[in-house]
Amino acid sequence: MKERKRFGGIIVFYAIAILLRFLAVKTSLFDFTDNQFIQILLRGIGPAIGAFVSAKLFNIPLNLSLKGKYSNVLLPLLVFWILPVILIGTVSYIQQGQFPFVLLFTVLIYGLLEEIGWRGFLQEQLKDLPKLQTVIIIAVLWFIWHLNFEFTTSNMIFLGILFLGTWGIGKVYSNNYSLLAVAGFHSLNNFFRNGLHQTELILIAVLLIIWIGFIIIYGTNSKKINPNQIDS
Repeated sequence: MKERKRFGGIIVFYAIAILLRFLAVKTSLFDFTDNQFIQILLRGIGPAIGAFVSAKLFNIPLNLSLKGKYSNVLLPLLVFWILPVILIGTVSYIQQGQFPFVLLFTVLIYGLLEEIGWRGFLQEQLKDLPKLQTVIIIAVLWFIWHLNFEFTTSNMIFLGILFLGTWGIGKVYSNNYSLLAVAGFHSLNNFFRNGLHQTELILIAVLLIIWIGFIIIYGTNSKKINPNQIDS
C-alpha cells in the first residue's frame, strides 16, 4: 500500500508539472500579463504545484525547509541568494550600466519553485532506490519536463548537464536539506539569459568555489559542535 501510494503520488506530481509547463510555454493560456517576471515564474511553477497537490491527495508528508540544517534562515539566504545577486548584479552594472535586481531574484524564486518538486518531493520519494537509479530517473523526467524533444547536439548536451545537475544538486540537498541552497545552485545557469561566455563562466566558478567551500566548512564545524544533531 505504501509503495502504491508513493507511485501514485509521483504520477500525479509529474502529470501536473508537465501540464502546467505545457500550458505556460506551448499555449497562450498564461498570456494574461505582460510582466516578464510573472511569465518566468509561471513557466516554473508546475513542480511546486504538483508536489503540494500530490502530497495532499495521497497524504504524503512534505518536510520542506528553507533553512534546512543551518541554524537560521538568514545564513543560507545571505550565502546562496544575496551573494549571487550582489556579485552578478555588480558585474552587470559595470559592464552594462544596469543592476537587474528584480530579474535575479525572479530567477532564484523560479529555481525554488522547481526544487520544491524535484528535490523536496521527487528525490524524497525515490530515496530508497540506488543513488544512480534515482539520478537517472529524475534527470530524464526533468529533461522531458522542459519539452525539448529534438535530438540535437545542444539538447543532448543539455541532457548531460541535467544529469550532472541532478547528481550535484541532489548531493547538496542531501547534505543540508535547504531549499534556499539548492535553488541557488539550480539558478546558476538561468542567471545568464544571453549565454555563457568568459565572464559568466568565471562568475559561476567563483560562486561554486564559495558555496562548496561554505558547505564543507559549515558541515565540519557543525560536526565538531554536535556530531549527533541532524536538522532537516
